[in-house]
Amino acid sequence: MRFTCLLLLSFTACTALAAPAQRVISLSPHMTELAYAAGLGDKMVAASEYSDYPAEALELERVANHRGIKLERILALQPDLILAWKSGNPPREMAKLEQLGFNIFYSTSKELPDIANTIERLGQYANSPKQAQQVASDYRQQLAKLTAQYQNKTKVRYFYQISAAPMITVADGHWPTQVFQVCGGENIFAASKAPYPQVSQEQVVIRQPEIIFGTSHANTNVAMWQAWQGKIPAVDNQHVFTVTSDWLNRPTPRTIKAIKQVCDHLDAVRAQRQAQD
Repeated sequence: MRFTCLLLLSFTACTALAAPAQRVISLSPHMTELAYAAGLGDKMVAASEYSDYPAEALELERVANHRGIKLERILALQPDLILAWKSGNPPREMAKLEQLGFNIFYSTSKELPDIANTIERLGQYANSPKQAQQVASDYRQQLAKLTAQYQNKTKVRYFYQISAAPMITVADGHWPTQVFQVCGGENIFAASKAPYPQVSQEQVVIRQPEIIFGTSHANTNVAMWQAWQGKIPAVDNQHVFTVTSDWLNRPTPRTIKAIKQVCDHLDAVRAQRQAQD
């Protein structure tokens, strides 16, 4: 009898997880974007600060930011599904939500294929999984095409500047180095022990990047590197570029746009190489 009850409880839990959600809250911008991609847009009732894509997300109430989560407001909204970022949302507050019995879906996108997998998993909570399946399929096809196009390209040494003061970059194996790898980028801080190391301009000079990438948040521009004219190939050849932050830093279908943008810049370096040979 006890075994039968356990089986019934297990079946009930699985069924609940597969049932369409009616009230969804997202606690990170990229999860908001993934929710809309998976067909959950009409179920969203609140989201985190900076959830700005698609445009409809701008109308959602804000219940989280970099300082924390509004637990009381989340309790009042009574979501049946909360979308969270495992390494980005505060563990203590997430533990409280778990203890209160909320159904929490954690983003675990660490590699490029994970984006499509996550969308498909989210699709089980939509009224129909068809949109999620189509978006995931389109993403996989575009990723496969770009991977094949660039897999034999010559390597280009790059530096990705996440912020300016302090100057932060990223080691291999941590997002978004996967984007650069598709294009044949070779990270000058690949072997750093810290996932997001703080570095100096002098350390960048020593490693001689052929191209420097930054975002508007990092205030990366040619002017800030101008003092190193004649000492860094990227500066000498005017290969200092600003990339679209949301495309690059958020693991969503728009990552494809980031790959194309980065690949185009790396191709410009390769073209200049050939012209100089």
